[in-house]
Amino acid sequence: MPELTSTERVRDRVLSVHPLIDGRGEYASLSRQEEFDRLVLSSDCDLYESIPVPIRRMTAATLFGSGQVEMIAGQVKIHEADVVFVDHQLSPVQQRNLEKGWDAKVVDRTGLILEIFASRARTREGVMQVELASLNYQISRLVRSWTHLERQRGGFGFMGGPGERQIELDRRMIRERIKSVEKDLAHVRRMRATQRSGRQRSEILTIALVGYTNAGKSTLFNHLTSAEVYAADQLFATLDPTLRLLDLPGGNRVMLSDTVGFVQDLPHELVDAFRATLEEVIEADLILHVRDASDPESANQKQVVEDTLAELGLDGDDAPPMIEVLNKVDLAPQTRSTITEEIAGSKVATSALTGEGVDALLELLSNWFEKGMQEYTLHLPLSDGKRAAYCHAHGRVLEQQVTDDQLILTVRMSAKHASKVL
Repeated sequence: MPELTSTERVRDRVLSVHPLIDGRGEYASLSRQEEFDRLVLSSDCDLYESIPVPIRRMTAATLFGSGQVEMIAGQVKIHEADVVFVDHQLSPVQQRNLEKGWDAKVVDRTGLILEIFASRARTREGVMQVELASLNYQISRLVRSWTHLERQRGGFGFMGGPGERQIELDRRMIRERIKSVEKDLAHVRRMRATQRSGRQRSEILTIALVGYTNAGKSTLFNHLTSAEVYAADQLFATLDPTLRLLDLPGGNRVMLSDTVGFVQDLPHELVDAFRATLEEVIEADLILHVRDASDPESANQKQVVEDTLAELGLDGDDAPPMIEVLNKVDLAPQTRSTITEEIAGSKVATSALTGEGVDALLELLSNWFEKGMQEYTLHLPLSDGKRAAYCHAHGRVLEQQVTDDQLILTVRMSAKHASKVL
């Protein structure tokens, strides 16, 4: 029998359930529900119903009350659902009990994001990072895989049955795999540190793009660098880090880094696992915070990004400077004039899709690059092509004159760079 292609394969019938926790306003946010449903759809399935469920008091066994569990079980039966996605982090016991009560696979918020990340990672590093996060998530849920094995006690009273022994074997295997992946990722971090050290020695500054998922970072990255990084109107389109050289007005060059997007309640497992990728942000000289100006929740998304950066240690005086890029103004014509009025110093409005405002962004980056630079006049021998090339590579040559025996350059550059040619 021939194997089904991706277009012929039967897609899972799924429901999404949104616990509206009493007294926790973020769970009652309509935008959060919409975002979670977009995450569900990103897992390549058919969403049949999205169910908000108010909860006054969380239940240790199932999170929901018994009546709510029965109500959702009825919807699962009506829609013949294969999977129920729950917009909340579930304990292993809650997940197991809900699967029994609903007779369907149950995936919580963390599990869903891990599944999406696993399907999108492409590079060896990205795959390792997702695997590490998944292993840390799975190790506490091993009991779910062995509920069919009874914990039968032997005659001595202290020996576990076959299920218990199998769980311990699996745990040992997972722990060993975790150590192996962590070792490989540590090697990746050393390689990245070496690469950053090389860029620092060659005095190439690094600019990191950060932002809420689907804010348009990769589209902007492609527009600025003429790269072909995958960009799509979906959550977590970019997982693997990408770096490209960017030429600024005046001839200066910087390294631009595209990174994974942030989201509400990003699982801690992923923050830890992707630390190697996010080190490009930690070590950046400048951060471009790309925001979706067309999204009504842009202000809340900004807070999520800032909180995540703070979790990475990027806050206070040691944090790199930041420029806000208010993107997708082509989708927010009613707010374009307001956004334009607010532009001052560390903000710029763009449309990465149409190119609107990109020149202004490049000029702003060029001004940042040249901040603190001074103007120097150098008299170089005509044969000193090395110092002349250094001036063009690390400064802006304003004027160039050639006499019978000299090359006279007027150049703007930092004192650090100028000290190498004066």
